[in-house]
Amino acid sequence: MSWLARDRTIAPPGFNRWLIPPAALAVHLCIGQAYATSVYKTALVEHFDASLTQIGVIFSIAIVMLGLSAAIMGTWVDTNGPRKAMFVAALFWSGGFLVGSLGIFSNQLWLVYLGYGFIGGIGLGIGYISPVSTLIKWFPDRPGLATGMAIMGFGGGALIASPVSTALLAFYDPNSGAADWVASGDAVGKLFLTLGVLYLAYMMFGAFTIKVPAAGWTPKGFDPSTIKVKALVTSNHVSARNAIRTRQFWLVWIVLFCNVTAGIGILEQAAPMIQDFFRQGDGTSLVTAAVASGFVGLLSIANMGGRFAWSATSDKTGRKNIYMMYLGAGTVLYLLLALFGGSSTGLYVVLAFVIISFYGGGFATVPAYLRDLFGTFQVGAIHGRLLTAWSAAGIAGPLIVNAFLDAQGTPGELTAAAYQPALLTMVGLLVIGFVANLFVKPVHSDYHEADAAPGASAQPAMTGDRT
Repeated sequence: MSWLARDRTIAPPGFNRWLIPPAALAVHLCIGQAYATSVYKTALVEHFDASLTQIGVIFSIAIVMLGLSAAIMGTWVDTNGPRKAMFVAALFWSGGFLVGSLGIFSNQLWLVYLGYGFIGGIGLGIGYISPVSTLIKWFPDRPGLATGMAIMGFGGGALIASPVSTALLAFYDPNSGAADWVASGDAVGKLFLTLGVLYLAYMMFGAFTIKVPAAGWTPKGFDPSTIKVKALVTSNHVSARNAIRTRQFWLVWIVLFCNVTAGIGILEQAAPMIQDFFRQGDGTSLVTAAVASGFVGLLSIANMGGRFAWSATSDKTGRKNIYMMYLGAGTVLYLLLALFGGSSTGLYVVLAFVIISFYGGGFATVPAYLRDLFGTFQVGAIHGRLLTAWSAAGIAGPLIVNAFLDAQGTPGELTAAAYQPALLTMVGLLVIGFVANLFVKPVHSDYHEADAAPGASAQPAMTGDRT
């Protein structure tokens, strides 16, 4: 299988770098299905006769494994190249759906944890980081734009998966026309089988078409000295091993954790949440299941658009300044959502849309933030280690929301007031992230690599003030 080797993916002279984003999107649009899990969450609650928290664990395990596999495999991805990484990611992600479907058909929830959560989560992590460092190398002149192009597909995955999943569930369930219809477990199992096959094909397309730039390649007319125009942008390099020893790494870790926890709780509960916010006294909601599914798709647009628009904007504003907006403005918007979101569907949708655009922007901007602070050497591996913040958030976000909701009542009977404690908790987290971002400053030279060429083993002296 030598065709998977990194040296088989080196682009020839004259290769058009704009052919790379479609390959990255082929992977990220597939693994972005993780954001559409709320479409069938209620169906799984009923099928397994489980609580929201028990079903939410599926998503949490997947996100935990995303962060852990990205952290553990980050250096392996950098060394072996994106084609092999995408190939492996496709096998794990698709395999997770197949094992998960077996769990649904056999009514064994632990198999869904193992399949979609554990196995699929490994595919999520490897697939997530594999195109990012590659695109940063192809677009050294616009790192924010590059990471936005790579990661916007992950945010937009639900834009495709949500309506497709809803349509397939209706197709597979003969009772789909009934009032207050909730899909059967059999329909969800068949959906998992279908998605597993489709995603395998599309992710393989990305693996077959990805390329890496030749050593020393730069865009025509690009002068590397022009990128060092802001205080936090370095022309030096820090290894992954040394990066995690810096204060900056852990401050950015806190920033990402807080931003992700605040957004992930909404996304994981998006479809039932909007129905609960506008539930009437008789127990019915002004928002139908079909409209709620469309709302999930709308949030996917916000997630995807924010990843591209805000990360590209960060090339002009600087990464630290854009995070001040994500966290500061996000705090205000969450307060408004908690206190006034139930007064108008229009207000609710607008607030949620902007909040999730900040959430997506935070994901897409962080690889460029790391590139600014630590250089391009092993930035993929550093990014992988930082994604453990996503793992922690994948536990904290759904746990906070689901625990509060389970304490308030049962699904289908909740109201907007039941969500206030969870949303106000998110406000506190955003404030913490805002403060952490204030303390980010350039990495001390003690951590810089003497030789940042691939395979370099030089280690800087670790003496003096290392902040």
